[in-house]
Amino acid sequence: MAVTLEQARRVGYTCLKALLRFAFMVANNLVAIPSYVLYLIVLQPLRVLDSKSFWYIEGVLFKWLLAMVASWGWWAGYTVVEWGDDVQAVSEDEAMVLVNHQATGDVCTLMMCLQDKGTVVRQMMWLMDHIFKYTNFGIVSLIHGDFFIRQGKAHRDQQLVLLKEHLEKYYRSRNRKWIVLFPEGGFLRKRRETSQAFAKKNNLPFLKHVTLPRLGATQVILKTLVAPQENGTPAGRDTVIKESKSKGLQWVIDATIAYPKGEPIDIQTWILGYRQPTVTHVHYRIFPIKDVPAEPEALTDWLYKRFIEKEDLLTHFYETGAFPPLQGQTKAISREMTLSNLWLVGIQSLAFLSGGMWYCIFQYFYHCLF
Repeated sequence: MAVTLEQARRVGYTCLKALLRFAFMVANNLVAIPSYVLYLIVLQPLRVLDSKSFWYIEGVLFKWLLAMVASWGWWAGYTVVEWGDDVQAVSEDEAMVLVNHQATGDVCTLMMCLQDKGTVVRQMMWLMDHIFKYTNFGIVSLIHGDFFIRQGKAHRDQQLVLLKEHLEKYYRSRNRKWIVLFPEGGFLRKRRETSQAFAKKNNLPFLKHVTLPRLGATQVILKTLVAPQENGTPAGRDTVIKESKSKGLQWVIDATIAYPKGEPIDIQTWILGYRQPTVTHVHYRIFPIKDVPAEPEALTDWLYKRFIEKEDLLTHFYETGAFPPLQGQTKAISREMTLSNLWLVGIQSLAFLSGGMWYCIFQYFYHCLF
């Protein structure tokens, strides 16, 4: 079929826009990430004298970096509509966030929609695949104290021990509040067939839009971070609470990400912006920690129920274009999250000014020494 002049122009415009966006992203990374590292190197004396203030500043810088990533999608028209419980109400409490995993864009979506949730972004810890350590953002996550987990049976037991040690060492010493994990242990397209075979073998529901979650990391987080409760937490919980002021984990937030027509956004699309503007939908359910069982069998059943509910939510969304109302509601309420373009421009400007400042400093010392 012959290509019309209008189609050729559209393709040319899309390619040019993608090239310019990629160039901007590269420049953004070249100034923002080294600046983050250099600021924290300079502030090392503060880390010794006042660790709390140091990690507060680090958290602010970390939030700005995530805002830059969010801006790449925001300016391409990749926006978010939120449904279900309002997580803003628990943004100052400790919470574990369980998220379904479809593509690399899931992380970018969370970076965007959590920007307006108070102190959450600067005080959150991520659990992510170890391969992420070797990306351009890996050094930032290492400094921030995120945990990189290796998948596969050969590494599972060791990784859970390392996760427990990591939480005990870094979670409260750096004043973390939210911890985000993807219990499915991989992307939907990679795990669906295996999950469905396991479900069939064990007489479990057949799931198409999610996979059955894995218990390990969730159980370690609960055992390590849940504080004893006056209303009676089971004595079997092996809790490690290093600061008496901490209330421990208070909530589990079940987050379900849905893309129109079930077509997820990947990181390449987020960066290059060649896909038409898209609204991603995120549904939240909040559970008090006292309602989450401690024993492995009961916890496994509870987790399975959450992902079966996710399956039902996503089925409803793909059929109707909306999530169903919460229990007790007659109509589902959605909230369009927004970001301030002025604020995003300010953050980006600060990154480039910081890059210029560090370049001038290095030039000055280079000329002084040589």
